[in-house]
Amino acid sequence: MKAAELAKTFDHHDFEDRVYEAWRASGGFRPDEDGSRDPFVIVIPPPNVTGVLHMGHGLNNSLQDILIRYYRMKGRPTLWVPGTDHAGIATQNVVERKLREEGTTREELGRDEFVERTWKMKEEHHSVITKQLEKIGASCDWSRERFTLDDGLSRAVREVFVALYERNLVYRGEYLVNWCTSCGTALSDDEVEHREVNGQIWRVRYPLVDGPGSIEVATTRPETMLGDTGVAVHPADERYAHLVGARVRLPLTDREIPIVEDSFVDREFGTGAVKITPAHDPNDWAMGERHDLARINVLTAAGLINENAPEKYRGMTVKEARKAVVADLESRGFLVEVKDHVHQIGHCYRCDTVIEPWQSTQWFVRMQPLAEKALKAWEDGEIVFYPRRWENTYTHWLRNIRDWCISRQLWWGHRIPVWYDDESGDVIVSRTDPTEDPAYAGRSLRQDPDVLDTWFSSWIWPFSTLGWPEQTPDLDRFYPTTALVTGYDIIFFWVARMVMAGIEFMGAAPFRDIYITGLVRDIHGRKMSKSLGNGIDPLDIVDSYGADAHKFTLAYLSAQGQDVPIETESFQLGSKFANKIWNATRYLLMNLGGRTPVPFAEVTLDNVDRWIYHRLNDTIARMDAAMAEYRFNEAAHGVYEFFWNDFCDWYIEASKLSLYAEDDREKDRKMSLLLYVLEETMRLLHPLMSFISEEIYGQLPDTLQPADGTRRSPVLMTAAFPRVHGERSNESVAASFASLQELVRGVRTVRSEFAIPPVRKIDASVRFEADFASAQFIRSASNLITMLAGIGALEFVEDEDRRAGSITAVGTGFEVYLDVRALIDVDTEVSRIERAIEKEERLLLQSTRKLSSEGFVAKAKPEVVARERERVRETENRLERLRRVLDDLTRS
Repeated sequence: MKAAELAKTFDHHDFEDRVYEAWRASGGFRPDEDGSRDPFVIVIPPPNVTGVLHMGHGLNNSLQDILIRYYRMKGRPTLWVPGTDHAGIATQNVVERKLREEGTTREELGRDEFVERTWKMKEEHHSVITKQLEKIGASCDWSRERFTLDDGLSRAVREVFVALYERNLVYRGEYLVNWCTSCGTALSDDEVEHREVNGQIWRVRYPLVDGPGSIEVATTRPETMLGDTGVAVHPADERYAHLVGARVRLPLTDREIPIVEDSFVDREFGTGAVKITPAHDPNDWAMGERHDLARINVLTAAGLINENAPEKYRGMTVKEARKAVVADLESRGFLVEVKDHVHQIGHCYRCDTVIEPWQSTQWFVRMQPLAEKALKAWEDGEIVFYPRRWENTYTHWLRNIRDWCISRQLWWGHRIPVWYDDESGDVIVSRTDPTEDPAYAGRSLRQDPDVLDTWFSSWIWPFSTLGWPEQTPDLDRFYPTTALVTGYDIIFFWVARMVMAGIEFMGAAPFRDIYITGLVRDIHGRKMSKSLGNGIDPLDIVDSYGADAHKFTLAYLSAQGQDVPIETESFQLGSKFANKIWNATRYLLMNLGGRTPVPFAEVTLDNVDRWIYHRLNDTIARMDAAMAEYRFNEAAHGVYEFFWNDFCDWYIEASKLSLYAEDDREKDRKMSLLLYVLEETMRLLHPLMSFISEEIYGQLPDTLQPADGTRRSPVLMTAAFPRVHGERSNESVAASFASLQELVRGVRTVRSEFAIPPVRKIDASVRFEADFASAQFIRSASNLITMLAGIGALEFVEDEDRRAGSITAVGTGFEVYLDVRALIDVDTEVSRIERAIEKEERLLLQSTRKLSSEGFVAKAKPEVVARERERVRETENRLERLRRVLDDLTRS
């Protein structure tokens, strides 16, 4: 074999782009055509087309890529469907902001031109998001990329709307909706973010119409009293029993409203009497319906007081009206009291504007029938959450579901396929455009101006992307998909709705496994956001540390069910691992010169070889188990420990006995084995360290065939993942090698404690206990132990006679006596150890006194007490070791 030389300094920039293009050119991103094997399919949670990747995307897509690469190498046809979301509100906001900068508005442009401008922006931004996914190494099938507004998905969306309408699951009605006055559209309940704000609560006196007296009501929104149509008290509240049925004058207006009794009223809140404003509060809406109260809307779509309020307040904003109403109530003697009050206020998920409950006519999906099927799918085990605790979020939402408002007052999105004939009053819901149908010739039809909620196209993503409503080969082969990887913040926005749609239109849940990622936070536990300035750009990480470091670090830190605290420096973990892989490989390839490869079938394994294959076998099994349960961090930890500790620190180091020997056949044997293990390890690493493993795989000798009998692949991405081999398992050798490691570490610990440099050899004697099973293994490995531990003369003794004047390293089943007196200043070391003993004794005294205090044990948190007890154990162990060393040094 010829020596091969990797670059001396690892630089991911040298090969990542080249490797990615080679993957694409190989066709490996597409599923193979073997229809006999069960495919593994993921649909990407589509990012906003005008957005950019943030670290949440980085985590989500990295984990998906690990799954896809793993199952591709496992031999399953794999499909990862990429795509982007048209993101109605978000994208329209971007375009409108651009128009404002140009000094115009969408109204001035007109609908058709505005939509055309938005399509242009979509085309400009689309390549940004796809290039970013390529940079992080996403192995999507780009030939199947979809967009939620492309022709096929638009047809699917229309089919779903019309079909649901025909099944009486879509209806149009007047109702109280969540209205964003900034975005100018209705929002579903799930698009409203509630948070506590510091506000006030006002007590207002409403005078009785007949006779003296009044009733006091408590409100957090005095400006909406202009739309009050009643006052409610609890039926069991004796304070107000005599007033039920009476009427009061509504302050600041000329209207009279009734006092009614309703069990919804909380007698403990405020005065126990509440005003009813059906057009501006969902609970009041329900009370108004129960008592047949009028609904008076006092707000315009822009959030201004309208013509239904007294003239003085018309045209005011909500804040202006609140200030004016409170001032008037106070000046006219109606305001009784004002108190500070903390309460929950809804905000738009997109622009953070305070949401107004607003009466309007909208389109809704009747959710209860769909939710019952989605709940049953979970109960029957058709879908499984990882971790399981997120099932509670899923089921709670389904059991408390409300109808979904799906119409949005936007121009960018799927236009609602409904037409109105204002002359006849006909409502036409159609899969095709009736204005192009001769049957409707001569009729003046007007299409509904609204568009559908963005999530209405997203909830059919798993089957619409595969060609539905056409019965395509992809739909037959790849639906239902296998797994979904997403965040917990959209379990109800997206996950539950996809299950509903999949069952309703395909007869089966769209996936079985639902892996819920943690939230990426900064190291202080805060959510990453623009306002905090603590976000991390995945592309910056890729540029600084590499795509492999980005993916591996995120996987390594992704413990199932936990959020991921991270900072830029965290990615040094993956970067250092990549450097280790590169440097170890470089060392091996540099030493190929003059070596003759030995076919694996002709190689005789020694005990060290048997040990490394046992450890490789264990690591493969650990990886398989972790991937089956979506425990990405366990997979990452396993391969990291094997490559860094087992392969590099022990096997490569141990191999130097052979590589530096005089026997060429032994050199050939060991170098061949090193390459066989390296090749298999690159296949093991590939899902997690994709670029560097591919680059190294391509540098291995062309003649090298895998030791496990699989075929050598043109690209590593499509090579076979290593499998567990029963014949490689060797617990006896593994246990004996663990004893050898313990012995070597014991010697290294003594060397470190006394600062003895590696060049100075330590003479050692080893005594085994009578029943020590690994004695013969260690005796036979004396040359290896001598090299690894830096030992001069090594003897095996039957008793403790050689202990005099030596330091003892105690292991499980053996003791090692190390003659260090000639290598150290004994008096100085004795003084140092005596001082260390005094220090540890003081620490032990402090801890034992604390634990003997009944007050401490009773009052401190259990984890604090446990930590103190652990501190005592650790201190006692250190003291035992120090006293033993002192005894050894002072023994004559």
